[in-house]
Amino acid sequence: MDYVAQFRREIEAFDAAIRTASLEAGNDRVALVPSCPGWSMADLTFHLGSVHRYVTAVIAERHQQQPEPVDPSYLNLPPVRANWPHPENTPHRGPLPPDLIGWFGEGATALGNLLATRDPAEPVWTWSREQSVGFWQRMQTIEAAVHRWDAENAIGTPGPMDRHLAMDAVTHTFEVMAPARRAWRKAPPGAGERIRFRQSDGSRVWIVQTDPDEVLLNAGSGCCDVELTATASDLMLFLWHRIPLDALEVRGDASLLDRYFKLVPPL
Repeated sequence: MDYVAQFRREIEAFDAAIRTASLEAGNDRVALVPSCPGWSMADLTFHLGSVHRYVTAVIAERHQQQPEPVDPSYLNLPPVRANWPHPENTPHRGPLPPDLIGWFGEGATALGNLLATRDPAEPVWTWSREQSVGFWQRMQTIEAAVHRWDAENAIGTPGPMDRHLAMDAVTHTFEVMAPARRAWRKAPPGAGERIRFRQSDGSRVWIVQTDPDEVLLNAGSGCCDVELTATASDLMLFLWHRIPLDALEVRGDASLLDRYFKLVPPL
């Protein structure tokens, strides 16, 4: 799929949601984000805007290793930031500053333009095994979509994920996020549990097996301990801890899903 075009659509929708939140909340408060506990819409905006500028710096400067230490100048923050959120003091309960919304938009536009001009195969540092601009195209589109949903959910209007992006994101969850999360959180070993994820608005099926050292995708065609069926959007949102299990059709031993999330802990 065209990740850059989808990235821009998700950013446009995110921007609309935070502007709505700013208008609805008035001048003395800003909406909290239920799917991101401890964050307000201002915190979410600053987080996503900071990620965009970090990734822009990594790609623009063609880093082959993780930048260390990180120079905060890449954020290009305005010298005066009245009522801006502080990452160390959340949730931010003041108003959502208009200049924060503008800063976010500038950074998102810059990243979109950069991603559109670079070869996806170009080598560049990422936190994944896949070291390429293409990884950032996919990852930033997925992250923008998830946080767009967070923002819309906070104002009561969560729209579904694009079906094709959601299908990619489910695969990405098992191939990229699962090994990364297991490494970062020093997760316990798996015991061979097998889970089938079935798409109800398409023909995709993902079979996952939790072996001692890794999560294997499409590991054979044998029986599974539990099967989940839902749209690609809902499967993605469930795997990213945005919607509850009762939003999906479940067959088999649902308790194994608690086990799965211990093996693949959330961020």
